[in-house]
Amino acid sequence: MRFVVTKVCSGGGKARAGALHIGGGGTGIETPALLLSTRKGLPAFLSCDLLASLPLPDSLLLHVCPTHFIEGPPAKTISAIGGLHGMLGLPDHILVAAASDSIESLPSSDAANKFGASFETPSGRRLVKPSDYMELISCMKPNIWASLADEVPAWVNEKRNKVSVDRSLRWLDACIALDVASGANSFGVIVGGSSLEQRKLCATEVSKRNVSGFWIAGFGLGESIEERCSLLNAVTDCLPPEKPRLVSRLGLPEEVLEGVAAGIDLFDSTYIYQLTMGGFALIFPVDMVEREMQNGILNTSGGDSTKINLRATTYRKDMSRLVDSCNCFTCQNHTRAYLNHLLNVHEMLAQILLEIHNTHHYLRFFHSIREAIKVGEFDLFRQEFVKKRRAHFTAIAI
Repeated sequence: MRFVVTKVCSGGGKARAGALHIGGGGTGIETPALLLSTRKGLPAFLSCDLLASLPLPDSLLLHVCPTHFIEGPPAKTISAIGGLHGMLGLPDHILVAAASDSIESLPSSDAANKFGASFETPSGRRLVKPSDYMELISCMKPNIWASLADEVPAWVNEKRNKVSVDRSLRWLDACIALDVASGANSFGVIVGGSSLEQRKLCATEVSKRNVSGFWIAGFGLGESIEERCSLLNAVTDCLPPEKPRLVSRLGLPEEVLEGVAAGIDLFDSTYIYQLTMGGFALIFPVDMVEREMQNGILNTSGGDSTKINLRATTYRKDMSRLVDSCNCFTCQNHTRAYLNHLLNVHEMLAQILLEIHNTHHYLRFFHSIREAIKVGEFDLFRQEFVKKRRAHFTAIAI
């Protein structure tokens, strides 16, 4: 794996564009980029052929959770068929393996075992030791893997934050020692809850290990916006600039922009899946840089509602597309009225079509972020985007 920073915002900003190269291929994945969240290897509701219809190469990055496969085929069976790439039929995709628990099922402060991490499975919580985890990684053959981590919510005390850092560093060392490549394709996980001191300590210590990048975990677990901003900046200040940084659970557009401003390169969240399950479609403008940049000034005219609830009766006779400028399969072939009908009769095709659009739309959003960084206008892009969002919420409140 090779990562190259190609552009850093001027004026003291930390937002940066880069390229992630996997294997011997010449073309890299441009960053900032989104890892598509998967359920046992594929995004929810998307088969391989539908996944191939999404924008390339942006849609090649997939996040897989190794612990999802604990109760599936034996690890040796997965290895024999070529790892996850062979099992899923996705030889050209970049699989990033990292174990994670949902917010609802995080163990209590005293539940994590010092010999391994606890994860929720269909048959209940299971203890996963570093040796078990690395056996899964070895057989799955992902392009990139992240070490085990003891994530904690924002409300735990300082002692628990310190324990989470100590455990995660110990597990990182154990995982690297068990890795045949000695951590060459690994991301070290940075934890520490809402403790600025512990976050900085963890980031500094992980930087000393033989890792190829950094996975900043434990966000989206109760911290305030102000806390998150200071924590992100403190962590990235401690990390070497030549290695990629990934953050989990920051999915809202404003959160993504906040992360990019702090110097984050990769994002992993279930935001798209949650939108689709709720019957929502993304409609916010994503082409502000390409179409609205005029003489260095962003044209801020027009409304800005992030999403629409397609279950609402107002869309029952709406024959327009979700987004006029969108060229995804859903927008090119179907109307809001049809999607409203599918949702209200509980037809699974509704989720398939929504997942296609929401994924396509959000990948375009990341493309727009990269373009703003390249032309040196990210700060302006972010300010105008947030201003539009606030103006929309104010109008709703009135």
